[in-house]
Amino acid sequence: MMGGILGLCIGDALGFPFEGVPRNSMDISPAGKIADMPDPGLWSDDSSLTLCLAQSLTTGFNLDDIASKFIRWLDEGYMTPQGRAFGIGKTTHISISNLKKGISPLDSGLKDVYSNGNGSLMRILPLAYYTVNLERCKRFDLTAKVSAITHAHPRSVLACCMYVQMAVYLLQKKDRKKAYADMQKAIKTHFKGHSQLAHFSRILHGNIGDLERKDIRSGGYVVDTLEASLWCLVNTSDYKDAIIKAIGLGYDTDTTAAVAGGLAGTCYGLSAIPKKWINGLAKNDAIITTAEEFYQSLR
Repeated sequence: MMGGILGLCIGDALGFPFEGVPRNSMDISPAGKIADMPDPGLWSDDSSLTLCLAQSLTTGFNLDDIASKFIRWLDEGYMTPQGRAFGIGKTTHISISNLKKGISPLDSGLKDVYSNGNGSLMRILPLAYYTVNLERCKRFDLTAKVSAITHAHPRSVLACCMYVQMAVYLLQKKDRKKAYADMQKAIKTHFKGHSQLAHFSRILHGNIGDLERKDIRSGGYVVDTLEASLWCLVNTSDYKDAIIKAIGLGYDTDTTAAVAGGLAGTCYGLSAIPKKWINGLAKNDAIITTAEEFYQSLR
């Protein structure tokens, strides 16, 4: 668990300085520069909302509590490195504003097809730990509800379910390629006939890792981010290389590296994360404490 949570936050912090940089510019950036933790190692909404979800789950599954922590993040800078929220996406902002108006978290998220950014995917990882011992139907039900607090379109929900199932298989000590193959089977079986499956054909049919780098997109669209994170995991064999590969894709570098980092950290564990990255992470003690409290609550 510690590897996954820290892995996500470190990917976010390392990718944050390069957010919006085109891929061709990343191609001329030395790998060492990409792999240097900035000082301070600030993290964005990706990590903040992940930590909000983890903190809420320490006391059980309660959508109202999750929603209240999202509001605290926006209004008070809860679970942020600098005491204020930054990096918030439009869909997330509107949805949290709906929560503040008293709209239920079951109805606060945006449902239109244009609200399929990666804002729920980037924070969904803690549900893999929370549901690892639950039946798959229950896991997907809880995942759908948490995604829908902000991103309620079935495409975003399905992407989150795929990511959580992948992380669950990694938690079960399957190697990355076996976990990927088993995730494909599980999703195609459970969601057979789902209206959004066609949008994930590159992930579910064949091997996403076989695609060339030029064919992997790394913007803010949820399908692109899921594809990119899996591509980085499958095509590397350790945490550090997965993160560098993710940042090297350019554009939405903080979220791509966070989502890939959550998988890579779960796959390889805490010991695989360079200590200099952990030490350089802003408020690393708060992140570690949150992860430890979450872990203890699940024992």
